[in-house]
Amino acid sequence: MNAKAEAAVAARGNFIDGREVESIGGGTVEVKNPATGAVIAIIPDSTREDVDAAVKSARAAFNGDAWGGMAIRERVKLINRIADAFETALPELYQLETQNNGRPVNETRAQLGRLPDFLRYFGGLALARRDDVIPVEGNYLNYTRRTPIGVVANCTPFNHPLMILCKSLAAVLASGCTTVVKPSEYTPLTTLRLAKLMSDNGLPPGVFNVVNGIGASSGRFLAEHHDINKLVLTGGTEAGRIAGSAAAKVFAHQTLELGGKTPVMVFDDYDVEQAVNYAAFGAFVGAGQTCVCAARHIVQKTIYDEFVERLAAKTKAIRIGDPRDPETQLGPVVSQRQLDRVLSFVQAGHDDGARLVAGGQRRIVPGHENGFFVEPTVFADVAPHMRIAREEVFGPFTVVIPFETEEEALAIANDSPFGLAAAIRTRDVHRAHRVAAKVKAGIVWINDHHRLDPASPWGGVDDSGIGREFGIESFNDHFDVKSVMLSTEGKPFDWYKGTSQQPRLN
Repeated sequence: MNAKAEAAVAARGNFIDGREVESIGGGTVEVKNPATGAVIAIIPDSTREDVDAAVKSARAAFNGDAWGGMAIRERVKLINRIADAFETALPELYQLETQNNGRPVNETRAQLGRLPDFLRYFGGLALARRDDVIPVEGNYLNYTRRTPIGVVANCTPFNHPLMILCKSLAAVLASGCTTVVKPSEYTPLTTLRLAKLMSDNGLPPGVFNVVNGIGASSGRFLAEHHDINKLVLTGGTEAGRIAGSAAAKVFAHQTLELGGKTPVMVFDDYDVEQAVNYAAFGAFVGAGQTCVCAARHIVQKTIYDEFVERLAAKTKAIRIGDPRDPETQLGPVVSQRQLDRVLSFVQAGHDDGARLVAGGQRRIVPGHENGFFVEPTVFADVAPHMRIAREEVFGPFTVVIPFETEEEALAIANDSPFGLAAAIRTRDVHRAHRVAAKVKAGIVWINDHHRLDPASPWGGVDDSGIGREFGIESFNDHFDVKSVMLSTEGKPFDWYKGTSQQPRLN
């Protein structure tokens, strides 16, 4: 990039202690528009000193009166005020998110429109929170007190920048914790904008800090910082292992939502056209860049050929183009690296002998020749052992695998190191519950896909991570529990006088 072009690009900093600040040394990272390949911002690759400044700000806010001493009802009023401001700013935010991560504007509008209610839901949990009184043996009153755990480090991905941030941020604010967020280096812009919006609407300095940079440096500095109390990370499984190991050294709580290879079991009692509609949505929304992407369609042989034919036709009809255009149905993947990854899996499918029935190539969009567009891709006649059936692609890419019996479908579905989500297509209510109970996944959709709610716990098992976001489970995981035991008897006690007659030691 020449100097003249660079001068026209916005230089952004970190957001620490209530304002945007320059990095303390370090390099820079270019942020590109995936639809054009053009550089739209320059961000710092934050240093260890940057991260330390952000954590110190978060710790000071947690301990200070302005936030740490705020009454719960006042905090919830503030959260609701911020949610209202967030809602007002949605048109700006979804346009900015589309520019930054390439999702069609219809998708970002629909997704971001739900986020203010994430804040309101967790604010409601804060108001409804009750500690426990526990019946115990003897003349004692035993009760619990929950105290916020402290500073939450949050590493967010490029695919749903604001949505995944808000899954954690809502619980952070409602519990009285503070946070330092390291957004993906590909998509930091809406995170910075939200931090400013919240600060402008009364959030005390230090509650919500942002450090930019790449995961291997800035992200690592944050995950291993000695003064964090919880790590929240959404990303790949290997990134989760590295960050989780670092956070474990400081005994931080952890919530890790990692990779997936979602199986979708389609039984022959389900309408094939409806199954195909869900298949296309599940596989290609967000350009397939979701951990719950419908990656493996496991289809009963009696409807297999019809399903493949219809899915191929529907896939070929999806409109690819400028994500700012409301008529666009599929935008670009986020980067050249991600485009190359998808195309490498196309080659792997050919190498393994699978049958390509749709897509499989880079798409050149007129006026966006440097954009990272790839055709939505479907491989049929896939065997469970093939690489394309086992590894996460993270792009608009899905495979179709035949099965005969329910037991075989479950065996194929569970033959994976991942266990984030699964889906079932059937009209048999007994089968639906039976299969849902046996499939290895933290989230199961029956005759639906990509459905979430702030009240419903979200997370996976095995290589898909640990812990849960959303729901009361997430809220409670932002507290330490203190047990208080009070003797109500009031009698004199002396263990060392008549020790042999004491009925018990504890």
